[in-house]
Amino acid sequence: MTDRILIIDFGSQVTQLIARRVRESGVYSEVHPFNKVTEDSIRDFDPRGVILSGGPASVIGDDTPRAPQGLFEMGLPVLGICYGQQTMVAQLGGQVEDADHREFGRAFVDVTTGCTLFDGVWAKGDREQVWMSHGDRVNALPDGFNAVGTSDGAPFAAIADEARKFYGVQFHPEVVHTPQGAALIENFTHKICGAAGDWTMAAFKDQAIAAVRAQVGEGRVICGLSGGVDSSVVAALLHEAIGDQLTCVLVDHGLMRAGETEQVIEVFRDQFNINLVLNDAEDLFLGKLAGKTDPEEKRKIIGATFIDVFEAEAKKVGGADFLAQGTLYPDVIESVSFAGGPSVTIKSHHNVGGLPDRMNMDLVEPLRELFKDEVRNLGRELGLPDTMVGRHPFPGPGLAIRIPGQEITKERLDTLRKADAIYLEEIRNAGLYDAIWQAFAVLLPVRTVGVMGDSRSYDYALALRAVTSTDGMTADYFHFDMEFLGRVANRIINEVKGVNRVTYDVTSKPPGTIEWE
Repeated sequence: MTDRILIIDFGSQVTQLIARRVRESGVYSEVHPFNKVTEDSIRDFDPRGVILSGGPASVIGDDTPRAPQGLFEMGLPVLGICYGQQTMVAQLGGQVEDADHREFGRAFVDVTTGCTLFDGVWAKGDREQVWMSHGDRVNALPDGFNAVGTSDGAPFAAIADEARKFYGVQFHPEVVHTPQGAALIENFTHKICGAAGDWTMAAFKDQAIAAVRAQVGEGRVICGLSGGVDSSVVAALLHEAIGDQLTCVLVDHGLMRAGETEQVIEVFRDQFNINLVLNDAEDLFLGKLAGKTDPEEKRKIIGATFIDVFEAEAKKVGGADFLAQGTLYPDVIESVSFAGGPSVTIKSHHNVGGLPDRMNMDLVEPLRELFKDEVRNLGRELGLPDTMVGRHPFPGPGLAIRIPGQEITKERLDTLRKADAIYLEEIRNAGLYDAIWQAFAVLLPVRTVGVMGDSRSYDYALALRAVTSTDGMTADYFHFDMEFLGRVANRIINEVKGVNRVTYDVTSKPPGTIEWE
């Protein structure tokens, strides 16, 4: 079995980053909420080591989260991060206090003693940048521990019990603001836990194919294929696993970007020879959207109509036993209550919203252990083109939410499609596509006066949007140079009938959102 690391989550906003850093070091990891972890579940998971995450609670408060006490008697290496360090210290007989000097943001750790966690990364006497976010701090160590690093606000910023392989850091090595943090985590996984670091996407692909075959057997699978990264990778993986037992359904609601439907057909039907059913439902969707301008109403109509069309196609296929979905790991990680109580909800995510309850089929979710960047890597392993696996996120309602405050008509969609295609073409030509998280055009509910030739025009204003982000939760606008923006605006105004003004959106998230509706 592949070596694995267990991450016990105490509610930090960046716990998922710990899992990502561990996986980047070639070791498989999973995040489990503290209130679901027991000594028996740890033994069942059989990790090479355990990482205790940060969290918003205070160890010195009443009824705050703890790790299973028996963890520290299992002989497993343990790394405590921030709150994880504090609860380990408290549970092993040390002390934690509410500090007068709190640290939030960039700080510096002075390395006072070498240890295996620092081996080859930090040396005694170094002063290293880290990222802190704490009010409490350790003020007395349990027996067996030594201080190996200090900061202005934390005399025990890093601690080590080398004999038991217990380590604690007050800072967050998982965030990019701790420049050598990933190397410290790799020291823990490889040098301290002894993990082989052999978890690769090629190995995952083989395991996933075997798991799909075992689950599906001789059954038939239906997959909603949108052309997005997740559904595309699911389709390619299932096709390699079960071949003709898979049928993909592409519902063209008329709200796609230019050339997308044709690209999906070319890749999956022509290159992969996948059984692909195309339902051209543009007239149906536009008919139901006629006269609608409210964004939530648009979304509900599109979602409900998609379900109806997909369900009808599934019945035509006949005898499907399984529904394939592109559920990812962030969608299934339970959120941990700040108050330390049980998680009340698990984020529900269905690529074809609500379908499982209506269709009475078992789910096949081969990506549910992966993060988004890992899905892209799996797609490349499966032979999908970079134009597909590297594409920017695209919302389920498509271009309908990029025509804000207006009725969705074919004319407006075609205008937006042409402008958006020019914008993305120029971004690719400039070599900027992969540096941007998401880029798109928005057809505004505004007409402006212009002069085109010797005549007065009264046409649409268009907004361009491009953002940088790591996960879509926060974002900043992309800093194009003005020459680029001028070139794009000039092309759009000259080549797209009905647009006479182009603007660029420089709003970050927050306070704005990435999409306009």
